[in-house]
Amino acid sequence: MTGMPRRFLRLLTRPYVAPLAWWSVVSRLPVYLMSLAMVLVVREQGGSYAQAGLVSALYTAGMALGGPVIARRIDRAGRRPMLLATGLVYPGALAALVWATGPASPAQLVLAVVAGCFLPPANACMRSLWARLPLRDDERETAYLWEALLTELLVIGAPAMLATLMITGSAGAAVTVVAVLGGAGAVGLAFTRVPPQVLAAERAAARPAGGPALGRPGPLRDPALLALIAVMAGAAVPIGLMTLAIPAFVDEHGTPGRTGFVYACWGIGSALGALWLGASQSERPVHRRFPWLVLCYAVGTALPLLATSELTLALALAVGGVPIALVSAGEMTLVSTLADSRLLTEAFTWASLATVLGEAVGQQTGGLLVEPLGPRGVFALALATALATALGAFACRGLFTRPAAAPVTAAT
Repeated sequence: MTGMPRRFLRLLTRPYVAPLAWWSVVSRLPVYLMSLAMVLVVREQGGSYAQAGLVSALYTAGMALGGPVIARRIDRAGRRPMLLATGLVYPGALAALVWATGPASPAQLVLAVVAGCFLPPANACMRSLWARLPLRDDERETAYLWEALLTELLVIGAPAMLATLMITGSAGAAVTVVAVLGGAGAVGLAFTRVPPQVLAAERAAARPAGGPALGRPGPLRDPALLALIAVMAGAAVPIGLMTLAIPAFVDEHGTPGRTGFVYACWGIGSALGALWLGASQSERPVHRRFPWLVLCYAVGTALPLLATSELTLALALAVGGVPIALVSAGEMTLVSTLADSRLLTEAFTWASLATVLGEAVGQQTGGLLVEPLGPRGVFALALATALATALGAFACRGLFTRPAAAPVTAAT
């Protein structure tokens, strides 16, 4: 075993790491499929697509509202109380939504918001833990590359898991199983042991001995972090645009039933990019290579413009998607570098929300423009947006050079 797989194996066999990584994966299963699953549940209950979309939108709104609040409580009171609370409330709210409410009834709408608010914060918790675990700098960068690769694997694998569960039961049963697994993962993560240095860092962050008061909205007061979050949101817009353009292109040039295959090629390209090129990423400081990675990502968005069939589009997405996981890993490394060490969980939460918001803006815009402009017009807009984001990343690179906010380092 060589290259990135070997580095991942070394990382995951470090003391304390494997149990944390395992429970974080389990707790993240709902993150990448629940919006789709909500639609399937409401439709199974006999609701319309409009009602299903409303429930899914309210769930997403709950995530946006509750995420920063929960993250702030984690930074103030520690991981365990909020992981336990979300691990219990989240599956309970979803089970009640599935089995005790009707399509878009008032109770269902309220429960959708509650479930979104109490989504277990495993992404932010694990990414802040990577920043505090006793790792070398190259191991920490490998950890964030693992996070980016894991995201791609979950994006591909979680819907397949949902489909498998639905073969043996209903959409409601599948959602309940996934929600319970996510809650169990959060509880498991809450009780997983961490190194003493991490506990000390978390206690120091929760009860700082002096220093300036932590104001609201916390990490968003930092110009460097705010610039990075803006770049992350901008980089997500082309993803949303292409999410609408890809099925429209396949409808015109192929078989609509193969849209899922074409999408999968996008994620596979990103995952292969992480495995193939990840080992070379620590050769240059992250603040220097990040703008170039965003530029490579922008160039990759140009390739779908050359596609003439669903096969060539799948190839274009696979090749163009190679830098995506690398960009994501660079973003996470920069967040851990730029954020106040007392606000790591909240900083990662805002970063994730920026990506979600950027994709949502892209999807809404793509939905409005795909008919008048056609899929190629939307692909062109995605390219223009990605190039503008790359320009912004180069303009802000001076802000990204700040040294790390006292991360824990490995013992020599």
